[in-house]
Amino acid sequence: MISTDRRESDGKTPAAPFDLTRLDGGFYADPYPEYARLRRESPVLRLPDGSWLLTRHADLDAVYRDRVHYSADKQAAFGPKFGTDSPLFEHHTTSLVFSDPPYHTRVRRRIVSALSPAAIRGMLPALEALVAQLCDRARTRGGFDLVEDYAAAIPIEVIGNLLAVPRDERTPLRGWSLAILGALDPAPGADALALGQRAVVEFLDYLQRLIADRRLHPLGDQDLVTRLLRADSDGECLSEQELLHNCIFLLNAGHETTTNLIANGLVTLLRRPLDRARLVAHPELVPLAVEECLRFESPNQLGNRLVIAPVTVGGQTFEPGDYLTLAIGAANRDPEVFVEPESFILDRTPNPHLAFAAGGHACAGMSVARLEGEVAIRAFLTRLPSAELAGEPVHQHRARFRGLVQATVVVR
Repeated sequence: MISTDRRESDGKTPAAPFDLTRLDGGFYADPYPEYARLRRESPVLRLPDGSWLLTRHADLDAVYRDRVHYSADKQAAFGPKFGTDSPLFEHHTTSLVFSDPPYHTRVRRRIVSALSPAAIRGMLPALEALVAQLCDRARTRGGFDLVEDYAAAIPIEVIGNLLAVPRDERTPLRGWSLAILGALDPAPGADALALGQRAVVEFLDYLQRLIADRRLHPLGDQDLVTRLLRADSDGECLSEQELLHNCIFLLNAGHETTTNLIANGLVTLLRRPLDRARLVAHPELVPLAVEECLRFESPNQLGNRLVIAPVTVGGQTFEPGDYLTLAIGAANRDPEVFVEPESFILDRTPNPHLAFAAGGHACAGMSVARLEGEVAIRAFLTRLPSAELAGEPVHQHRARFRGLVQATVVVR
């Protein structure tokens, strides 16, 4: 159970209260001034619900790398939020990202082995062909939505190929993913929760049919589902429930954050013509630019850990049952780690951002996300040199994931 006792932090009391469940439109549009204030005034902050918010890079890095004092398991948090017999609870407590060893180790090993360097290199030709097609279509149309017509189409295609989902069956995947992940926000409304519950049920129903067919007609090693169906080196197979929910996890993890990386990154560059021109002239800098996009506008803004053994972080002692929210977006602009943290520095190095977390729970698909980001950004800048933003992009009203609802682009 999550602790709700009222021990006080050793940090200063902030000038104004902060509550992740009561955020306004200004925070969603630009959370960084508020994060800077919290990091400066109360880097270890007790929130109104009794949990804690951490905003310093050093504190987050230490927590992420420590498996002795912290757990990624969220049953205690998700039970009251979703209901213990609900589809969302079953999914998120079976998902790789919210689990601990030995289960986490067993499932992660399978996914990482399937996403080998050779497998990632094999994705490149189809990925380059896709972004070229999307750019050509955008140029022909003259105006398009950067999110729906470009950024979101790329990871859906990549993950759809990895899971060998037939192309004519991919239409609902994005909607299911957005609904399931939307329920993870600190304070989802009743409609968002209902949408998420329904999305899990529909997605499971689809995957049961897909996996049943794959058992009868297995594909080659490039198919992730076929690989997950096999026994590991110890002769152990994933259960049906584990297989289903981690296929959902793969789509969600590979889709939402990568969409946000591409869209956030391109909007950042479209607002900075000098950086954009420099990348076109020096495409070898694109990998560094992608890392700076991940730091500057982190697609995943919040993480969580449950304290399972007494520990002190940032001068604050925590006890088992304390629940921590890790503000990745704040840590990635910590002036103790990053020079000019509020500035976008194209070739920033080193760049120890925490966009993919750290330690044993570092994102298993980060190499795929980086590849998609590099190919998508390089192609857009070189194939659409006259593209410009038409109006102000609209941000999602979500605290956990930082992404755009819409960003209209015109090609002169």
